[in-house]
Amino acid sequence: MGYYAAPGNIVGLLMQKLLIIIGLIASLCLTVCSCSRLVHKIDVQQGNVITQDEVNLLEPGMTRRQVQFIMGSPMIADVFHQDRWDYVYVLWPGYGEPTGMRITLFFDGDLLAETSGTLHPDAAGQDAPARPKQVTLVVPPEERVPPGILNRIWHWLTFRKADEDSYVPKGRDAPQS
Repeated sequence: MGYYAAPGNIVGLLMQKLLIIIGLIASLCLTVCSCSRLVHKIDVQQGNVITQDEVNLLEPGMTRRQVQFIMGSPMIADVFHQDRWDYVYVLWPGYGEPTGMRITLFFDGDLLAETSGTLHPDAAGQDAPARPKQVTLVVPPEERVPPGILNRIWHWLTFRKADEDSYVPKGRDAPQS
């Protein structure tokens, strides 16, 4: 049973219009909230983080303890294949395609025999001297952005000018002039 306003009842007509406006605003808010680009999707990382620098340190003939010191604990250490360690790293970004790296280490007894996977030890990288990392910092020029409508309303309500953003302390901490 809906709300019905009599033809001469102004309050009833205003109430009907108000309910219609509230319904439209609520449906607009639900439509905006259902938009998938407003939802934050996190990046999911799984496995061991594998870097080329770590893989470059691996050499055939290293012991299991030395390999574990460099690479960390293996992601997969199979009970049935004890001479094989698998290191897997997968990154699922919130927006975009997943990327992954994998390296499998094979042992002969207690010594590293061979490696396979998407990363391989770089023999040329071991002989080359280490270069210091350079970081370039670019600082964009500061631009004066005109205040928005909400900022202007706030300044109008607080009787301040738009350029009076700094707080001037009063009393004991006030600057002496």
